[in-house]
Amino acid sequence: MSLLFVYGTLKRGGSNHHYLTGQKFLGAARTTPGFRLFDLGGFPGLVPVPEDKAGVIGEVYDADATALAALDVLEGLAEGMYRRVTVTLQPPFADRVIETYVYARTVANRPDIGALWHVERHRRGN
Repeated sequence: MSLLFVYGTLKRGGSNHHYLTGQKFLGAARTTPGFRLFDLGGFPGLVPVPEDKAGVIGEVYDADATALAALDVLEGLAEGMYRRVTVTLQPPFADRVIETYVYARTVANRPDIGALWHVERHRRGN
């Protein structure tokens, strides 16, 4: 099992949350400062932004290898869309090794949406 931080469509209520069916939800979390979300058109991308002071809000799951393999395909790791990397979270997860998906392409001309992806605003059909 691996700890995984999610911040967009994989969160509870999100259009891709079904990928985490059977995985254990551990709680809400926030990254340390230095990250922001950008709107990529229906889903967010987490990007390192050194001048950020807030971090990104999301959720932590205990995910098994099968779920991570499916998520790696969803997130386009082989195509270079995202990278799965270790991220530092604020307490109560500060002392844990946790991975997340970081957007690996340019966010030029993409809206900076800050710290929170509002799932309810981005459900399919809305």
